[in-house]
Amino acid sequence: MSKRFNLVPWLFLTPFLGIFAVFTVWPLMHSLILSMQQTYGPGRTQWVGLHNFKFLLTDPLFWKATGNTVKFALGSLFIQLPVALGLALLLNRTALKGRALFRLVFFAPSLVGLPFVAMLFAPIFEKRTGLLNVILHNLFSAWDPEFAWTQNYIMTALIIAALWMYAGFNMVYFLAALQNVSKDMLEAAEIDGAGPWQRFRHVVIPEIMPIAGFVTLLSLIGSFQLFELSYIMLGDTAGPDNGGLTIVMYLYQTGFQTGDLGYASTIGWVLALMLVSIAFIQRRIFKRHEEN
Repeated sequence: MSKRFNLVPWLFLTPFLGIFAVFTVWPLMHSLILSMQQTYGPGRTQWVGLHNFKFLLTDPLFWKATGNTVKFALGSLFIQLPVALGLALLLNRTALKGRALFRLVFFAPSLVGLPFVAMLFAPIFEKRTGLLNVILHNLFSAWDPEFAWTQNYIMTALIIAALWMYAGFNMVYFLAALQNVSKDMLEAAEIDGAGPWQRFRHVVIPEIMPIAGFVTLLSLIGSFQLFELSYIMLGDTAGPDNGGLTIVMYLYQTGFQTGDLGYASTIGWVLALMLVSIAFIQRRIFKRHEEN
């Protein structure tokens, strides 16, 4: 006997499905169609098929933006996350006095938002009058009279600003993971003669690996979506020789300054494919590690 089709659940889902279709499905489909067009302004489009994707493969500015974005992502992965883990290990020590205050101090920068952080660090790295730039210029002017931090080390400046903001944010995740590590396993390892490094390597790391994978994925996705920090600190020119140009900034320049929304949609879809690939590779790596 076949079951009767129940419409009640679908009636409850109708508002969500309607909103999802209007604000998610339709924009995605429209952007995919737009990525195969070239726009010259409002209402002026020309169908070009896959030409935008072919042009992107040979676009030097896109590859410049991709290289800068990868540098920033690597800085987040190999500088920001180890610092966050180190802070979490330090603040997880019960013998440390004032742990609650230190946790608040390190986490507080993540509460202010990227625009504020960019406005805070922009004067520090300003070419002529920035505090850090003036100090470094006085130190290195004997070797390079035209030395300027923001001119020669733009991505390093962005990585430092992001480190100040996000290290405490990621620290909270690692701290929560460390507090869930089995104390019985740590005590057993210590009784067996394992030193601090052996306990950290063979007990702590496997226990916090799921959280580490989650934080790594968040950091990589956030790095590839970098826009506000670079845009506010460097302006819409992205610094000398496009040293601070990121993929999302190039998308913004193409779509809203040049006016070619079709090519901007192409960049957006390629960025989406990059993020999906990163998530897939990251998941495979950490899944293999968990199985081993």
